[in-house]
Amino acid sequence: MTDNREFEIVYDTELPGTPERVWEAITDGTAGWMFPTDQWPDVQTVKEYPTHLVSRMEGPDGWFNQLEHVLEPLDGGRARLHYVHSGIFADNWDEQYDGASKHTEFYLHTLGQYLKYFDGKPVVFTDVQGPAASQRPDGFVQLKKALGVESAAQGSRVELELDGVGRLSGEVDFSNEHFLGLRTSAAMYRFFGRNSFGAPVGMTVHDFSGSGDPEATAKAWGDFLEKVYA
Repeated sequence: MTDNREFEIVYDTELPGTPERVWEAITDGTAGWMFPTDQWPDVQTVKEYPTHLVSRMEGPDGWFNQLEHVLEPLDGGRARLHYVHSGIFADNWDEQYDGASKHTEFYLHTLGQYLKYFDGKPVVFTDVQGPAASQRPDGFVQLKKALGVESAAQGSRVELELDGVGRLSGEVDFSNEHFLGLRTSAAMYRFFGRNSFGAPVGMTVHDFSGSGDPEATAKAWGDFLEKVYA
């Protein structure tokens, strides 16, 4: 058993929402920007509304996973967030740490997009995983090409017509070698190049239209990904 199993990821950012709204988003609203966490058996070891929240999960052999959020109000209805993710990775430490630290920036960016454009709206969340073939080294590049956004910079407007999915009109709100975010007036689409971290490419849809159908969404995007990697 190695000594370096423990990890700590620290991230500081400003968010377009008051501490109260950020608190709501990181407790009851996670499906709007990350994924539903209501099934997690975590314990809130610190709960000082709306400025300090520590959620912790523990397991055998000293294993733990802990998220700390420290919120400070700023002028203009904004908040400063000090975020600390700590715990233990039992396997593939380097790969898991690399993946978790890079995911942090993308998730917290998406939290900011949620607070700015969709705060408090009911959401239908869908998670779609690509096939095993997407784990190839250029898997995420392949997806960007299929979407037609391989050369679209962050902030670009896009009009996409995707086979089986339909028309997407919106903005590339995040783009780097590992992640892509597309935001329309009614939804956020998050694409994860997890092929870099030993897993298939994946995506989530956060549908705020009021008429989201998770089964239809999962089938349409699942079929799209199967074609991309056929």
